Amino acid sequence: MNNQRRKSLQAISEKLEELKGDLEDIQSEEQDALDNMPESLQYSERAEQADAAISYMEDAASNIEDAISNIDSAAL
Repeated sequence: MNNQRRKSLQAISEKLEELKGDLEDIQSEEQDALDNMPESLQYSERAEQADAAISYMEDAASNIEDAISNIDSAAL
């Protein structure tokens, strides 16, 4: 692989790291909102939706991490 393509892959990896951080920030905010939900709403449909969203964001962050790892391996 030439240096130009390697640098392009590194730039993509860095962008993904930034996006993963943004996603984790949103996930953390959603988790805080769920944790601070009034007791009367903790078993509501809204709480279930928030919990599902958190789970999806965790999966997405993990997938982004896998993509970063694969891109970094390709750039070696």
